[in-house]
Amino acid sequence: MRAKLEVNGVVKRFRAPGTDDRTSGAARGASVEALAGVSLHVAEREFVTLLGPSGCGKSTLCNIVAGLFPPDEGTVLLDGTPLGGTRGRVAYMQQKDLLLPWRTVLDNATLGLEVHGVDRAIARAEAGELLQVFGLNGFGHAYPAALSGGMRQRVALVRTLLCRREMLVLDEPFGALDAMTRTAMRDYLLRLRSEFRRTVLFITHDVEEAVLLSDRIYVLTERPGRVRAVLPVAAPVPRQPTDEGVVRLKAEILELLRASPAGVGG
Repeated sequence: MRAKLEVNGVVKRFRAPGTDDRTSGAARGASVEALAGVSLHVAEREFVTLLGPSGCGKSTLCNIVAGLFPPDEGTVLLDGTPLGGTRGRVAYMQQKDLLLPWRTVLDNATLGLEVHGVDRAIARAEAGELLQVFGLNGFGHAYPAALSGGMRQRVALVRTLLCRREMLVLDEPFGALDAMTRTAMRDYLLRLRSEFRRTVLFITHDVEEAVLLSDRIYVLTERPGRVRAVLPVAAPVPRQPTDEGVVRLKAEILELLRASPAGVGG
């Protein structure tokens, strides 16, 4: 299966806190290395998850793949073409839902289509169908303030799907939700896999969530982030937390993460 996304030797550095152009002496230009030569690939229609300690550069890598800023070293290819810091080639869902409080659910869902010049009637019809699929039928004219956290995240997921991109980048979209709501959201992601056939790069700090959803899991080291291990998940979906293969792989991942003093995080 051909690679949809290829990340090759990506390095990213940021200016160290407290340094600026007025800093003199050896501290001038001091930087913090977030990623140190990360390489990974995501095949077409594959669901790949990143796990690693807090601050290991997972979100930084997502921002690079989304085109928000370029790597300092290395390359990122989408469909064999260099990304080059170009935005809009992937659909990106971040940790916060980022719904606009003055727009209704329907108008929030269609925002990406509107930006790309899609006819308003067509956009609203597409959004209405997806809102029903994701259990939001009847809420199209509600405002975000009237929704629960899980409902807001479903609206954000619908908006992401409506961007009409084959590659989705999901950066801990359910991290702030309670356990029961997270479980329900996993079911929606499984539908996304089976019905919408998108390619997904997913970040989560939940090891069980990664094992239940993924085709492959990349485990990163503490900062600067490097690939510690790549683990395939062979069991067919849907999977259950008590399945023997799920329990075994969770234990293997947790053992890998114990070597990271920061633990698992965002």
